[in-house]
Amino acid sequence: MSKFKMRQTSPVRAALLVAAFLLALQFAAAPFATAQQRVPIVRDAEIEALVRDYARPVLRAAGLGKTGVDIVLVNDPGFNAFVAGRRIFINTGALLTAETPNEIIGVLAHEAGHLAGGHQERLRAQIARARTMAIVSTLLGIGASVGGALTDNGGLARSGGGIALAGAELARRGLLGYQRTEESSADRLALTYLERTGQSARGMLKTFERFASALALTGSRVDPYQISHPMPRERIANLKTLAEKSPHYGKQDPASLQLRHDLMRAKIAAHTSGPAATSRLFRANPRSQGALYADAINTHLRGRPRDALAKIDALIAKQPNYAYFHELRGDILIRANQPGPAAKAYARAQKLDGSKSSVIQISYGQSLLAAGDEKSTREAVRQISQALDRDRENPDGYMLLGQAQGRLGNIGEAELASAEMHYYSGSYDQARIFAARAQQKLKRGSPAWVRAQDIINAKPPRRK
Repeated sequence: MSKFKMRQTSPVRAALLVAAFLLALQFAAAPFATAQQRVPIVRDAEIEALVRDYARPVLRAAGLGKTGVDIVLVNDPGFNAFVAGRRIFINTGALLTAETPNEIIGVLAHEAGHLAGGHQERLRAQIARARTMAIVSTLLGIGASVGGALTDNGGLARSGGGIALAGAELARRGLLGYQRTEESSADRLALTYLERTGQSARGMLKTFERFASALALTGSRVDPYQISHPMPRERIANLKTLAEKSPHYGKQDPASLQLRHDLMRAKIAAHTSGPAATSRLFRANPRSQGALYADAINTHLRGRPRDALAKIDALIAKQPNYAYFHELRGDILIRANQPGPAAKAYARAQKLDGSKSSVIQISYGQSLLAAGDEKSTREAVRQISQALDRDRENPDGYMLLGQAQGRLGNIGEAELASAEMHYYSGSYDQARIFAARAQQKLKRGSPAWVRAQDIINAKPPRRK
């Protein structure tokens, strides 16, 4: 018996390795709803508006302008972007690292290439094939090993373990090779979109050069066949000649767009790393708009509202129609427990904001709610509800709406808002509890009652 167990070690190990590979495939194929629960999302009106402005012409050039592609900000310091469903996710680390708008536009063009090329759907098909190949090879290998053990044929038993491992390795390498091909395809499509929109590919090449330098600094030897992306130097070699032939290669970003980019970087650095990081970021020009904006944000975050107001007011005096300076003014005032002046600042920001951001409108509603009187609370309900009509997946908005409805005595609506908050936060059990409580207070068959029933009946995304 012990002899039989000893000979089973190889196929069992093979099966475990294949199982690990299959688990990795499951995570690679996980739907957005599951991924959303693991990804730390950032909501910011200023950054969202800027990145959407970067993406809009590229998405149009890719034939995606009318397909409802969303841009999602991820709170992560790494330089990365990816697609899932009809969403492009981009890390705050990429936005902070990129020195020019053109670098981020190149990243977005690459991700648009994945969407336009249908790479997600084909990747799922490739994963299914790889999974099938791994399972079949495992079953064949285990069968051979068991047969060898039963017939006391040690060579056959050992070869069975080899069959299982080799099949899994072939499946893994095949999948990685497919992914490298799709990455190269997305690079070429990105060049096409940049050319169609009259933009330079210099920023995209600079991104690959940054990757190549980072890889060189590690001193690591990377097997190009063991990774899912082409090597950075290979990508540069494949694209550089075509990029430099473009009449747009030397084109610079407009000064106004560069300023918005600098302000975005200032905000991210201040919120994620503090004064030391913003000083390093703007050491070449410490009196620039970006540096002064970062200083105002840092002062606000350190709890010095009077000084922060003086600094943001100085910026507003220079650029009175920039919506997000007024938004910061509202943030400072609401934190200083001055809801009336905060509401005026948010109202001004909302009026100037061309993107009609739900984030600013919800902040306006929050300041009205903080005022405490019934009239302001009713207006808070109106403002927040309008924002949520455009931005259905905003848990913070539902939390504030629930507070406002509760203050007005609308208990059923308050419970429903709490159910929505939990649902979009991924707490599905709590969402069902609050939805059931809401139905007890709502008129049966009303739109609110039906929405509560939808939450009760909703099946949470399966965890892969």
